[in-house]
Amino acid sequence: MSNTAEILEGLAAARMFDLKGVVAVVTGGGTGIGLMIASTLVSNGAKVYIVGPEQKELERIAKIYNDGAKPGMGSMHGVEGDVRRKTEATRLAALIGAREPLGLTVVFNNAGITKGRFERPGGFSEASPPTADAFVKALFDPVSEEMFTDVYETNAVGPYWLTFAFLPLLEKWKTSPGGKRFAPQVIMTSSMNGWTKDAATSGFTYPYTFSKSAIGHATSSLAHELLPLGIRVNGIAPGLFPTEMSNPGNMDDKGVSTIAPEKKYGFEVPANSTGGTRYDMGALVLFLVSNRFVNGETVLIDGGTLLKHPSSY
Repeated sequence: MSNTAEILEGLAAARMFDLKGVVAVVTGGGTGIGLMIASTLVSNGAKVYIVGPEQKELERIAKIYNDGAKPGMGSMHGVEGDVRRKTEATRLAALIGAREPLGLTVVFNNAGITKGRFERPGGFSEASPPTADAFVKALFDPVSEEMFTDVYETNAVGPYWLTFAFLPLLEKWKTSPGGKRFAPQVIMTSSMNGWTKDAATSGFTYPYTFSKSAIGHATSSLAHELLPLGIRVNGIAPGLFPTEMSNPGNMDDKGVSTIAPEKKYGFEVPANSTGGTRYDMGALVLFLVSNRFVNGETVLIDGGTLLKHPSSY
């Protein structure tokens, strides 16, 4: 039986969250929340493949973080790929599988885009009441089929292809030395907007909201489906975080974005008006990767936004 010193040592954060040997894939890992995830993993010893649309940019970001890594930390590697395509999912799995004969610990289906923003109709009064035509002009006419298709393929369909394309590598991980400590899993980046009832929290875009609802349901459904394989599926539902999506044009050369305190979004974030930090996201990532006892759950990390706004979470 362990003595108390061994028990305490084993419960130290440095021991529990030591990710040496972990191999991860993070789609959309070169910017925003994906980079928060990837850099946290690297900082704690993992080898991380970041997937995005431009190889040159991925390599630039990877070099910055690899150059900054201290001995004992992990490494970051860029792999270009179009996450929307089934054929690309197969190609990415084959390419990364050839480099990782022991398999993968975790796949973060994180890449996401937003399109189809609308301006909520207003200015109504008793003399000028709301009309269906006003809502059609605001929410229907400006939104193209291509917008819906692109958002859905990136945010909801691509994660399906990637989950199953990488499944054999996740299964292989179970028999690797690292599989005794870290159970394989898929982690989906959903959004608080998969559960919101107020379009203001999503930046007024229903293609985005609908796609995030879909991936939220897929998380629990696929977790159930993959129980026989012992491969878990969990999710992250972020609220406002500083990213190129939430605050375009405010990203530095390290892929890091910020939100000015005076910027207004039309919804409340009780914990912090400038959004969550890399430390908030990183703490959740470490928990999900290291904990073997969570499956089928999506963790809301929104600073209390959905406590203020109507939702079904």
